[in-house]
Amino acid sequence: MPANPAVSEMHDASPLTVDRLNRMATDAFTATLADVFEHSPWVAHAAAAMRPFANIDELHAAMVLVVAQSSAQSQLQLLRAHPELAGRAALAGELTASSTGEQARAGLNALQPEELARIMQLNQAYLLRHGFPFIVCVGRHTKQSIMETFEHRLACATTDETATALDEVALIARLRLQALLARQDETAPTLHTFAAPKGSRQ
Repeated sequence: MPANPAVSEMHDASPLTVDRLNRMATDAFTATLADVFEHSPWVAHAAAAMRPFANIDELHAAMVLVVAQSSAQSQLQLLRAHPELAGRAALAGELTASSTGEQARAGLNALQPEELARIMQLNQAYLLRHGFPFIVCVGRHTKQSIMETFEHRLACATTDETATALDEVALIARLRLQALLARQDETAPTLHTFAAPKGSRQ
């Protein structure tokens, strides 16, 4: 039986580059980037049709655009696909590899009992108020700044928090792409968020 080209591409040992992604079959491209947006492979699948990309900036911008042009319900589902910080999924070891590493690097896997109790209280209060979990790009924060940001954003209006959470999702995606791809240049990245296309939300 001939080998499945999509499977072969996914198991290629050479460094992952934008050029390789451009040449992948859609299924392989989708599978490779499936969790750049947490548990939302539909983002990568839609972005595949926008190839070729010249660099990581264009790839990231395309994925952000897919989400920005999606329905409000799809955006809400994307937000709800994210885990709580140091929440039940984290404690049970059920996070994606990306989320596990991100939370660990921010020190959220080694909270003191009183810190864990407080963040779980905040998780519950935030979810009850806004209808989706608190999302922050932990790779751009310390444990202390995460807690301070959490406290501040809990009181914000849900419409504002939805926009902020989507922007944080875009930042998380950028860092995940950088971790996946072998960078071919040292230029400063362009951080695309949803600030510009908010008007396109339905």
